[in-house]
Amino acid sequence: MLLALFNINDYDASMVDKSKVAIVGIGETEYSRESGRSELVLTLEAIMAALEDAGINPHEVDGLMRWSVDTSSEAIVAENLGVKSLNWFGDINQAGNVGAALVASACAAIRSNLAETIVIYRGVNGRSGRRYGSGAVTGRRGQGLGAFSEPFGLLTPQHGLAMMTQRRMYETGITSRHFGMVSVTERFHANRNPRATFFDRPLTIEDHQNSRFVVEPFRLFDCCLETDGGGAIVLTSLERAKSLRKPPAVVRAAAQHAYASTRDYTDTAAKFIAPRLWSQAQITPSEVSVAQIYDHFSPFVIFALEDYGFVARGEGGDFVESGQMSWDGGILPVNTSGGHLSEAYMQGMNQLLEGVRQVRGTSTSQVQDVNFSFVDTGIGTGALILEPDIYG
Repeated sequence: MLLALFNINDYDASMVDKSKVAIVGIGETEYSRESGRSELVLTLEAIMAALEDAGINPHEVDGLMRWSVDTSSEAIVAENLGVKSLNWFGDINQAGNVGAALVASACAAIRSNLAETIVIYRGVNGRSGRRYGSGAVTGRRGQGLGAFSEPFGLLTPQHGLAMMTQRRMYETGITSRHFGMVSVTERFHANRNPRATFFDRPLTIEDHQNSRFVVEPFRLFDCCLETDGGGAIVLTSLERAKSLRKPPAVVRAAAQHAYASTRDYTDTAAKFIAPRLWSQAQITPSEVSVAQIYDHFSPFVIFALEDYGFVARGEGGDFVESGQMSWDGGILPVNTSGGHLSEAYMQGMNQLLEGVRQVRGTSTSQVQDVNFSFVDTGIGTGALILEPDIYG
């Protein structure tokens, strides 16, 4: 049973900004191991698909935002799109997991009348180009915090996160089999999604448990898919959204959090962002219909379920193993397009796109009567709550 850990009566309703922003367009390229084109071309393809989805002309865009590691600058993208006036632009420097934080920033800009129509984009040759798994994007620079970890062998994200996972396994009793059930469930969802890399390749728990270790305790099927592809979303005011082509996904809440030292090494940033997110949304975790959670490694889906307050700490493994994150009968379906583990690794763009599809009712693993669609794009570095337009 889902928990309601945060009491909204403890918060002042006046904290909630009554002006509404919505995601009105989504677009993506195909996902592959080798795209055969530049990251800029992937970016432009995804943006044009998102604008077509929304029914918005590229000339109407006046804001662009990107992942800081994206190689296609806002100025170059604006020039190629034919943007007349780029009034708002920027990125957020938190490696690969900033999608929801970008949405929070875009919402602030639209509410402040700094821009009217903002596109957030990601275009990456993450398999045929620079690969996260090799440390080409996030490590092996010998700078900053890396100067204190890389000389000791922590060269890629999986190295440090494996240590955190081992400790949490010791503290809470979660197991590799629990992680495997995350992977198996997401693969089941991907098998329903023709866009997914593993659309036609089922996975069993035996397959998972028999797969090799990459960095213990991460087995092969605990790790995300390095992928070539692009994705984009379009945001504008809800007032304008009502006259556009597709049903809007209203941003009910959006919060972000920067990495900081914590008292407990096994806490994710979700523990710190959660009270603000639920406060802003004025709902509790038990009211969420469907969730998309950043799954660079399968254990972190369980950690997020616990640290956001969907289940109690230590109960996430049993929750997953009992089928509760499955589209087929689960209490809280999670990563219904296949996620990073089985659809593609787009550093959180997957989660944003699928979160919108669930609100629209167009997912290949559609949850019925979605009230609130939860989207995490970094286990606490940023999260959203989306909802259908109920504001008349």
